[in-house]
Amino acid sequence: MKIIEKKDNEIVFSAEIGNELANAIRRYMNNIPILAIDEVEIEKNDSPLYDETVAHRLGLVPFEMASGKEGAKIKLNADKEGIVYSKELKGMKPVYDSMPITSLNKNQELKLTATVSLGMGKDHSKFSPGIMNFRNSAEVTMDKGLMDNVKKIFPDNEVSERGNNIIVKDNLKREILDFCEGLSSMNGKKAEAKFNDELIVSLESFGQIGVRPMFKKAIEELKKNLSKVSKSI
Repeated sequence: MKIIEKKDNEIVFSAEIGNELANAIRRYMNNIPILAIDEVEIEKNDSPLYDETVAHRLGLVPFEMASGKEGAKIKLNADKEGIVYSKELKGMKPVYDSMPITSLNKNQELKLTATVSLGMGKDHSKFSPGIMNFRNSAEVTMDKGLMDNVKKIFPDNEVSERGNNIIVKDNLKREILDFCEGLSSMNGKKAEAKFNDELIVSLESFGQIGVRPMFKKAIEELKKNLSKVSKSI
């Protein structure tokens, strides 16, 4: 495995694993228990959004798992003119302070109490911890006359010469195959792609848990179910 790019909430890496296994891990990310607002009791809502819309937006606010537990109460009492942001929620710490919930005009108020539940993304997206996608790396054969265009737009991708052609490696975070094919077509040429066994995997956490623990937990959940299947057989 090789790390291509790493941030606080995102990791991109290459690995020689099967598409089936990668897809199974991706699906089992939604088997990780996550805390999210599940019930909302609205006492007063003068905002332009219906109660149901406010409740829906609250459900999509990610909270730090360590800041609360199932059944925790979150309160919101806003009465200032302007945008009501997630930072005004009291009871658990939101991952992002600047998520807009609704807006209020002068002398308007939004007052509510919400209850947090533990759930899984397979049941509702508000419990999803993040996203994962993957693709096969590729080597794209193009006409040598397009080398300058490719190097200018994709300076980080490896390009090598082979006779009258160039070989462009599509093995970084940003997929470039479609661009290479389009560029070739525009110039009356043809690009050919050779796909490799290596996968380019992108993981992004929504912030409830770190991206590395998210990946590990998905693998653990997959192993648990495989163990159950093995015992049943």
